[in-house]
Amino acid sequence: MKQVLITTAHRGVFAGEIADDQDITAKAMPLNNARMAIYWGTTKGLMQLCETGPTESSRISAPADIPVLHDITAVFTITPEAWAKWQEA
Repeated sequence: MKQVLITTAHRGVFAGEIADDQDITAKAMPLNNARMAIYWGTTKGLMQLCETGPTESSRISAPADIPVLHDITAVFTITPEAWAKWQEA
């Protein structure tokens, strides 16, 4: 599994895991162990969630599997450090 951050056309920001062979150009895909950024709480924008993860000011949802996440606009790589913080949030 590969850890990613995904944005949607509906302003959704999700971190989760996709299959290693997932087509990342797809407009819809499953996202496992997903969490939603309800409030970013960053000082360096969205990409900070990918580089260092949620901050103490971020508000992150409980985890859930999403069988199909629709209207995907971007897929970002998450660093191992950032993924660990997503898991702790």
